[in-house]
Amino acid sequence: MQKYLAIVGAVGLVVASVFLLNTRPVAAQTQRSTAVFDSKGNMELPTGFRKWVFVGAPLTPDGLNNGKAGFPEYHNVYVEAKNVDVYLKTGSFPEGTVIIKELTRVLSPTFPDGSRTEPSGRGFFNGAYNGIDATVKDSKRFPNTNGWGFFTFGHHPLPYAKTAAESSVAECAGCHIANVAKTDMTWVQFYPLLRDKKGY
Repeated sequence: MQKYLAIVGAVGLVVASVFLLNTRPVAAQTQRSTAVFDSKGNMELPTGFRKWVFVGAPLTPDGLNNGKAGFPEYHNVYVEAKNVDVYLKTGSFPEGTVIIKELTRVLSPTFPDGSRTEPSGRGFFNGAYNGIDATVKDSKRFPNTNGWGFFTFGHHPLPYAKTAAESSVAECAGCHIANVAKTDMTWVQFYPLLRDKKGY
């Protein structure tokens, strides 16, 4: 009987050890920023972001902007769930947050305003992927732009660039500083989930 209990105890100890070994790295990974930088400070193109929380898709088509919209596409915006959770509780994003904005063209417009008619009615519909931008919160790395760095991996169809240098203040950060500095450099007014903080 004692031999049997000793064997059961040993097996239990092994199982517990394997469980702890397998869970510790995962816990450590959840604290790490998704942003990866190379030796030159260029950001590597994030992967898997389409599995993150989709917070919204503002649209500024050419057809409604005299044919000259700054971003004539849908802005499909994604944030990791762990960082959305912190924002909903505190009103600001934690260090290491990455916000992805993937652009999609308006689907084959048939009217001058850029809209088209589909079975659901006349409107605007997502077309082809057409670019990707990323914003990273890292106060030590980006102290001159309110703690956020901005990166563009191309405004064109797939594939996107594998890495991107930090965009100039004139390209991105300046507009955020001028317009949304009070909401953690993020256009939360366009995303009900973040704006209203009512949870999922």
